[in-house]
Amino acid sequence: MVFVGLSGGVDSAVSAALLKKAGYEVVGVFIKTWHPAFLECNEEEERRDAMRVAAFLDIPFLIFDLEKVYKKEVADYMIREYSTGRTPNPDVMCNREVKFGAFLRKALAMGALVRPLAEIFVATGHYAQKYEYGGVSSDTEETPPYFKKGTDPSKDQSYFLWTLKQEQLSKILFPIGYLKKTEVRKLAKKFDLPVAEKKDSQGICFLGAVDLKEFLKHYIKPKKGEVINENSEIIGRHDGVVFHTLGERHGFVITKKGTNDKRYYVIGKDVKKNILIVSTSPQPSPYKGEGEIQLQNTNWINEMPDEKKTYTAQIRYHGEFLPCQIKCSTLRVAQVIFDKPVLVASGQSCVIYDGDVCLGGGVVR
Repeated sequence: MVFVGLSGGVDSAVSAALLKKAGYEVVGVFIKTWHPAFLECNEEEERRDAMRVAAFLDIPFLIFDLEKVYKKEVADYMIREYSTGRTPNPDVMCNREVKFGAFLRKALAMGALVRPLAEIFVATGHYAQKYEYGGVSSDTEETPPYFKKGTDPSKDQSYFLWTLKQEQLSKILFPIGYLKKTEVRKLAKKFDLPVAEKKDSQGICFLGAVDLKEFLKHYIKPKKGEVINENSEIIGRHDGVVFHTLGERHGFVITKKGTNDKRYYVIGKDVKKNILIVSTSPQPSPYKGEGEIQLQNTNWINEMPDEKKTYTAQIRYHGEFLPCQIKCSTLRVAQVIFDKPVLVASGQSCVIYDGDVCLGGGVVR
């Protein structure tokens, strides 16, 4: 029995269709979450599309109200982190606390009641893969599954799922992880799904394409401050250092311009003094950019990394995969050593890979 998270989009619809075709008993679930009153909400439209998909596939349809979980663990967390000058990743928290937290727990509990002898799973339309090596380990137990990148590099979402644990992974299915987006679209048309032509959603998990700074200004009071360059010269102004992240190149005003000025990038922040530091070079500078970063709240999906081995790290979604080595101080703290300096904001996720296998990751301290 599989509870499929139906978002109203094409990816989750194709996931449900593939599972039903494979012979699973499928239940469609629409997850209801929190949405602020000042933002345009399309939840009703998404719910109707999810219902249409369930009706077309002739599968049961449920609504799980996870509004309180989302508000506390995703929205409040995001606001709290930004207010301290850090740059959180709400999509990572959404997957950890909502989709593979509360949704998974509720589905497993409900499945155990209605099908006490059946194996229960949840499934989503994520572009990621669970890889079963098969065989047995040295202690005669089955080898646990590994977590891999999605086949389509342009859609791979493993970066947002580094917090998964084995007990969760064993109960999760990713039906479209082995497919490319173009193939998913073709399948949607082949199955004649009612959302086959629907455009992909964008933006923050469940909230959609929001103007993040405008969203945060409803909860964090703007505070005007100075923009300085690498020589500590005041060259502009901003509305609050907490609204900016490293590597960003807009949202602040440059008032002192030269004839040959290039675009400026944020390379550092002084949260206490409310000062934004910018440069015309997006590369790390003495203000911020070291060959080593510290991770906290680390999670290793299968086993801790080998300190003698070279891995790759992704420090932002769709970012470059950078060669690195890992030193684990404890099970929850690690150092990532790069070949060259990197520019990464405190609070962001750093995800570690061994080839296509996602080992896990942590939050940049």
